[in-house]
Amino acid sequence: MEQNVVLEMRHIYKNFPGVKALSNVDFTLRKGEIHALMGENGAGKSTLIKVLTGVEEFETGEIRIQGKEGTIINRSPQDAQKNGISTVYQEVNLCPNLSVSENLFIGREPRKLGLIDWGTMNKESKKILEELDIHIDVTKRLDNYSLALQQMIAIARAVAMDCKVLILDEPTSSLDDSEVEKLFVLMERLQKKGVGIIFVTHFLEQVYRVCNRITVLRNGTLVGEYTVEDLPRVQLVAKMMGKDFDDLADIKEAHKKEEGGKKEVLIEAKGLGHTGTIKPYDVIINKGEVVGLTGLLGSGRSELVRTIYGADKPDSGELKFKGQKLLVNAPLDAIHAGMAYLPEDRKAEGIIADLSVRENIIIALQAKRGMFHLINRADQEKFADEYIAKLQVKTASRETPIKQLSGGNQQKVIIGRWLLTNPDFLILDEPTRGIDIGTKTEIQKLVLDLADQGMTVMFISSEIEEMIRTCSRMLVLRDGAKVGELGEEELTQNQIMKAIAGGAGE
Repeated sequence: MEQNVVLEMRHIYKNFPGVKALSNVDFTLRKGEIHALMGENGAGKSTLIKVLTGVEEFETGEIRIQGKEGTIINRSPQDAQKNGISTVYQEVNLCPNLSVSENLFIGREPRKLGLIDWGTMNKESKKILEELDIHIDVTKRLDNYSLALQQMIAIARAVAMDCKVLILDEPTSSLDDSEVEKLFVLMERLQKKGVGIIFVTHFLEQVYRVCNRITVLRNGTLVGEYTVEDLPRVQLVAKMMGKDFDDLADIKEAHKKEEGGKKEVLIEAKGLGHTGTIKPYDVIINKGEVVGLTGLLGSGRSELVRTIYGADKPDSGELKFKGQKLLVNAPLDAIHAGMAYLPEDRKAEGIIADLSVRENIIIALQAKRGMFHLINRADQEKFADEYIAKLQVKTASRETPIKQLSGGNQQKVIIGRWLLTNPDFLILDEPTRGIDIGTKTEIQKLVLDLADQGMTVMFISSEIEEMIRTCSRMLVLRDGAKVGELGEEELTQNQIMKAIAGGAGE
């Protein structure tokens, strides 16, 4: 190991059943360096951190840390801590009902005559925090302090345990701008003390504000390691997303619409926003459009549609739907108005695993009609058969539990569920994630067919090529704000990546 290197990971392989999570990944962290670990969903960031901290075992490879002879294997987070590796997660993993000093010294309290030496513990706690320029009453319960301060106390605890490597996993996602800045000041203090920091984040601005180096992963493989100065934002976006376009035919050609005539506005949002998730935005969406939302993970794509649908009740602005002001207090209001929403997390928010295909298809229409207007069994079977046939769902029967279907067929069932409600506005959030290329193409064609029939579709995908093939217009989001729009003639790979990246270095 080089003298200034605190951590080396070489040729790391990790497999889950049917998935290569990490394949020949290298990672190097230097003393006093803030190193961003970047990649989209499924890139392997979390797995690499879990392998390093002993949460997951790895198949092959080696890990070395400064001050330890030979390679190390962390079989638990406790092993990792003993080897000088500490992790602070997005969700503060401290005890809110204990005092600050108890949290700092939990499991290693100073003792006198077998009892906790409270005086020494409080004194040492105060000293630890003051060294990091944190001046608070350490005898107060943790939950008296803001989330940002709790985050900093978690970091102070890691530092107090003499860590060489500090992993910060999405530490800023719940913080406002001023709190983020305080956290960065703390990180820079630790950097000067020689602590190596691995910063896992999806906020581009923050990477270029505080980091020295960037390692990019994609699909479980190492794309490369770069200094911040040598990697302009647009290139970072390109490396995270991949520049490889597949060779599928341009399915959009068959759906070209004749321009002309006045467009019918379906949705008009003015200053719509939700504090902490999506900044106020304006948007107009026309009938029969396929409007894409693009941006990196965490840019606010899902959050924007959730404010329209009422899954996150907006706390600013107004929404007009079909020309009328619409107050959406809950998703059921949106369903009654003529909206439908296929969420990103198919397993947690989409399918009801133990119910049959039939029951999963009819459940949204039943909610729309209400509990006093039950759909009779004959109609349930008719609706289920219709959408099984229409969407070519591969299932043994309509009564098969949905959990027995493949991911792609589960997705088709959920799409069928929402089409059955006959919506004017259909929101599809990552509808093709984790499904095979053939089914992906079928869903893309279906989206364009629905638009031809006058339905308005909002389409979210992490795959640029998919967006280009299906969308007539795209809204660009970055760091929780709508930052631009791209018309159909601007929908090229380079234009989209430039818009997503924003800032300098274009």
